[in-house]
Amino acid sequence: MTDRFEQPERPLPGDPRRIFIPAPSGNAGSSAGAPPRPAPGGNGAGPSGARVRPQGPGRNGPGDAYGRDPYGDPSARRGPGRDGRGPGAPAGAPSRSGRRFPRLRLRRVLLVIGILLVVCLVGGFLWVRSIFSGIERVETEGELAGGSVAGGTNYLIVGSDSREPVDGEQAGINDGDFPGGQRADTMLLMQVGGDGTKVTSIPRDLWVPIADIGAEGKINGAYNGGAPRLLRTIGDALDIPIHRYMEVDFVSFAGLVDGLGGITIDFPHPATDANSGLNVTGSGPVELDGEQALAYVRSRYYVEHINGEQVPEGTGDLGRVVRQQRFLTAVMGKLSDTKNPISLLRAFDGASDGLRIDDDMGLFDAIRLGWRLRSGLDPETLEIPTDVGTVGSASVLFLRDDSQAVLDEFR
Repeated sequence: MTDRFEQPERPLPGDPRRIFIPAPSGNAGSSAGAPPRPAPGGNGAGPSGARVRPQGPGRNGPGDAYGRDPYGDPSARRGPGRDGRGPGAPAGAPSRSGRRFPRLRLRRVLLVIGILLVVCLVGGFLWVRSIFSGIERVETEGELAGGSVAGGTNYLIVGSDSREPVDGEQAGINDGDFPGGQRADTMLLMQVGGDGTKVTSIPRDLWVPIADIGAEGKINGAYNGGAPRLLRTIGDALDIPIHRYMEVDFVSFAGLVDGLGGITIDFPHPATDANSGLNVTGSGPVELDGEQALAYVRSRYYVEHINGEQVPEGTGDLGRVVRQQRFLTAVMGKLSDTKNPISLLRAFDGASDGLRIDDDMGLFDAIRLGWRLRSGLDPETLEIPTDVGTVGSASVLFLRDDSQAVLDEFR
């Protein structure tokens, strides 16, 4: 009589979880090498023909042909875990989440940086606009030229040493033609274009016909009638179109210099001017603060100290024109050397109280000019040729014939 027994079939490769339930065979007999009947309740099959789990070196005993026990080890039934590695992955293998987290962190950092940049740009623009909106406007009554000349845009920068009224005698006008008003102490003509920058000073004592009054006088006296009259006088007497107009008092120049941390001027000899307050005790490159820069620009009685002797320059207004051009070049150089935009904004903010601009100038016009100043203009300085003369008791200047070649540079 033969014993009936069940024997698990060997699973096929590639199918480690396949379960085989062999069919009962009534004619099967025992043999010497047959394995004993599995006991009920063990890892084999009972009398009822329950499933038989393939065994090998698994966690709870022998497992399948690949050394895994899909029933005894719960991890074998899981997919990729929290670390992103599936069952059987080497311990040192990189996880998918480990690759993903740095990307997420980088994106968040870039997002924060982008938001900060936008906030800075918007904040800076609002700051610039607030400074610009606080600048006083000058009515030009349509006297500004439209467009630009071949060389670029002409800016007339007028500096006043006093906002107090002056009479006609002080303005250089005979018979009291101007009963009261202001004088233009400095007139700088600056052309900014793609080919570079040119600067010249219009001498304040230049004797020309004054617009609207039918009389001649010093050109700075035209400022007594306001910006429109000055613009008409320059246009009629010098035939130069003006596209942008700016006024600045010298106190604001001093504030701009202090905001920039001072400017450096090269002095061949120590120099003083008792009238303007200039007092430079050394020679060579000397750093001037706002107060001394103001005294340097306004100096008309410039005295040099050479070998213990005081030597007056004696050039009067013409010498001051040269110093004004040096000053402007030094300011532009300092602007281009200042890398911190906040320092630049503070400098302009400090000078804005004494600044007036034409009523047609927009914010972006001012930004373009500021950018050119920031980039370093390195202007070419030109001098209008003049002859010294007198009208009555007043010392004045007359245009020479060769002055037209210089004026053509701005036409």
